[in-house]
Amino acid sequence: MNTDAVCNVCPHHCRLQEGAYGICHARKNVDGRIISDNYGLLTSIMLDPIEKKPLSFFHPGSFILSVGSYGCNLSCPFCQNYEIATATKEDMDRLYEVSPKNLCDIALKACPDGNIGVAYTYNEALISYEYVRDCAKLIHEAGMLNVLVTNGTATVEVLEELLPYIDAMNIDLKCFDATTYKMLGGDFETVKSFIIRAVKNCHVELTTLIVPALNDSLDKMEEESEWIADIDPDIPLHITRYFPRYKMHEMPTDITLLYKLKNIAEAHLNRVLLGNI
Repeated sequence: MNTDAVCNVCPHHCRLQEGAYGICHARKNVDGRIISDNYGLLTSIMLDPIEKKPLSFFHPGSFILSVGSYGCNLSCPFCQNYEIATATKEDMDRLYEVSPKNLCDIALKACPDGNIGVAYTYNEALISYEYVRDCAKLIHEAGMLNVLVTNGTATVEVLEELLPYIDAMNIDLKCFDATTYKMLGGDFETVKSFIIRAVKNCHVELTTLIVPALNDSLDKMEEESEWIADIDPDIPLHITRYFPRYKMHEMPTDITLLYKLKNIAEAHLNRVLLGNI
């Protein structure tokens, strides 16, 4: 019997044979059904300032319990968290098994320290969207908030399932052209659709990491900021500085260029911030 199955979480639509993993290293075919093999397996759990997500206009000054697993559905050569984003389960020396109820209990215990909820971050959270959904329901029932940090490379169907429970997102807008997105293993139209839909339901801030010779065009920033403004000129845009990491060894982004990009974006957007400078 053919037990091949197609994963519908992201635009890759990986067709997997029995026991095989998708390109994200986390979704797997088990008995003809695609499961999240990293469900509840955390590599990181810590209390972070909300501004670190980055979210500058959502409960500023607060803290949020931040959790992440392993795996990602993109292949960015400049990945800042490549140790977990490119990893498989076998690569991990230590994984913490944390059920949704246990995570909710941990988050509640951190409330006296300023915690407002849980942020799903560090690796790409949506490759284990079932865990995000199950945790986020309990977090809301306990009176806390949910934050999603994502590359936005997921189907609208997955997004719709999560939106009732997500209060804020920071979405990476890696660049503003289809060719570069394809090179990174993503899909430009999918991310744009994801952003347009998310903005209707929750607080959204966007981040573009400026990588030299990859997405540092002044003209592209003009296009990007105009497109964002057409959705809502009050959407915050974080323009952040690249540093050498993973497979990329180019010098850090020129700060003068970052200010030029910021000035261009501010002609269209009301809230533009520079990061990593």
